[in-house]
Amino acid sequence: MDKLLSMEIFVAVVDAGSFTAASEAFDISPVMVGKHIRFLEQKLGARLLTRTTRRQSLTEIGHQYCERCRVILAEIRAAETGAEAMQATPRGVLKINASVSFGTEWLAPAMTEYLERYPEISLELNLNDRVVDLVEEGYDASVRIGVLEDSGLIARPLFAYKMLICASPDYLARKGTPQTPADLAGHQCLDFMHWNKHVRWKLRNLPGEADTESLIPASRFRSNNGQALRMAALQGFGIVLQSEVLLKADIASGRLVSVLENYTPAPRPVQIVYPRNRQATPKLTSFIDFMLERFANSNQSSGQMAARRP
Repeated sequence: MDKLLSMEIFVAVVDAGSFTAASEAFDISPVMVGKHIRFLEQKLGARLLTRTTRRQSLTEIGHQYCERCRVILAEIRAAETGAEAMQATPRGVLKINASVSFGTEWLAPAMTEYLERYPEISLELNLNDRVVDLVEEGYDASVRIGVLEDSGLIARPLFAYKMLICASPDYLARKGTPQTPADLAGHQCLDFMHWNKHVRWKLRNLPGEADTESLIPASRFRSNNGQALRMAALQGFGIVLQSEVLLKADIASGRLVSVLENYTPAPRPVQIVYPRNRQATPKLTSFIDFMLERFANSNQSSGQMAARRP
């Protein structure tokens, strides 16, 4: 038998004062009510009710068990009510993952507006440059940059993420300014450890030129963080290939100089991803709709998108 149903029937018997009254409430026979009571008594190994021809009463164990049943059933009703409400209004904790650069510069400022729009949602924004397992690590969604390799995820495209190649004026004065990828053979190329096979210093090929990947020397400075590579470039150690959002301010101020502009990699897709088998709760739907509203524009680069920030 269903233990929770038996508990509900037991409480109804206590409240109504008879098997007959409880049977009418649950639209079952008094005999079936008795079976539910006996089922609980067998589970507990103790009597819950004593009955005579005129009345029934709770045993001491029955009284304690009845009070605990009331608490348990109330908690279940509260949970069901909360679940129903979750289906109607965006609320709860939203756990999102994004890269450090995109998350710091663009996503975090946008999320303050999102939270103001949905006051019953709390946000946990985890920023790192590795590819997280959304299901294993309990994320609702992630904003990923680049080719999506996990077919178990649904992806909603946002915009194109532009890359730049830069070095400090001091470095270029000492080492010279590269004009083609072949010139990089004599330079320090700062390397990002979390790039996948589609990205690693794969520069754009001009017509008639050989593939550039084999021209890039092994890096002496590798990091899993774009900010670390940016700082190394600012210190004059080498040439950095990173996102426009990370390097744009340094270029504007003259701290870094853009090089090899005709060879920069093609813009990379930015997309919201979430597990294919995850139920679309209002909080997840509201986040996706907000991100599409704020960022989705396939005709704009990351540089143009930055101008839309509040």
